[in-house]
Parts: sequence; C-alpha cells; structure tokens
Amino acid sequence: MKIAFIGTHGVGKTTLCFDLASALKRAGVSVDMVKEVARLSPLPINRKTSLDAQTWILMTQVAEEIRSGAYNEVVVCDRSAIDNYAYMVLACGRQKPFERFVAHWMKSYELLFKVSISGAASADGVRDTDEFFMRSIDTLVDKLLAEMRVPHEVLPARDRDRWSDRARELVLARPELARLFR
Repeated sequence: MKIAFIGTHGVGKTTLCFDLASALKRAGVSVDMVKEVARLSPLPINRKTSLDAQTWILMTQVAEEIRSGAYNEVVVCDRSAIDNYAYMVLACGRQKPFERFVAHWMKSYELLFKVSISGAASADGVRDTDEFFMRSIDTLVDKLLAEMRVPHEVLPARDRDRWSDRARELVLARPELARLFR
C-alpha cells in the first residue's frame, strides 16, 4: 500500500507523514517513509529550478517509492509525482511526455491526501516562503488532480487540528490494514 501527502511546500506534509508512519509502526506494520527528495537535489530548486532539476526530483521520487515498496507493507510518501510535476510545470511549462508518465504513476497510490494551505510557511533554509509561489504551486496541484481525475482526500485548512486523525481513520478503514488493528 502506498500513501502520499501532497500539496505545496510548507503546509505540514512532513509532520503528517511522520505521524502516520509512527502510528502504523506502533501497530506492527512494516512501514517506510519516502522523504521529500527535492532537498537532496544537486541542482537549484524553488523559483531558481530548471527542467533538469525537476526531472531529477521526479525520477528520484519514483525510484525511492519503488525501493521502499520492495521492502515494506506500507510506504508513506512526503509528496507524490503530481506535486513534483507541478513545480516542473510552473518553472518550465507543460511537458507532455512527463505528464503522461505522471498520470500513469498516480494510479500507483492507494490513498492521496491533499494538504491545504493553512498559514504562512516557516523558513527552513531550503524551501521558498513566498506566498505567491506557494499558492501558485497549490493551484497547479489542484488543477492537475482535476485534469488527471486523480481520486484524493482533501485535508481542509479549517480542520488542521484533525488532519492526523482523519488520515489515520481513512488508512485504518482500508481492508488490507484493518485486520492489523483489531
């Protein structure tokens, strides 16, 4: 089972990933977390990114998901192919070969949680805190999800205090995991 938290940077995806992965681990589930790979990029990211940088990020994300899935029952991803592609689109325009690949790859996730913007991003020394940039990515993610008809759960900004609980509830409701929590 592969689960991803998606959306723009600085909205709380990483915290949600750690919360869910730790809950699953406590229940004895073999789980791994694919962390955001953009931070490892050897090329510039954010508003200074390039097609090469975004290609590296997208392909590294996919490779990490494959690696993790080979060894674990559940993989929790801090991002998915679609939000990585949104950064590519914003910087370089639509890339039809990548878009077809992303549309195909999105079918490999059993659950997607779209994390809404609920405040300003805090500076972490890596990600851009410009609100216009963040909202541009967020809007693109929503547009791509709709265009590709990707099923997903929205974690609304007004319910931020319940995001972890909601994600856990939906994951635990999956028949393939429900047996582990009785």
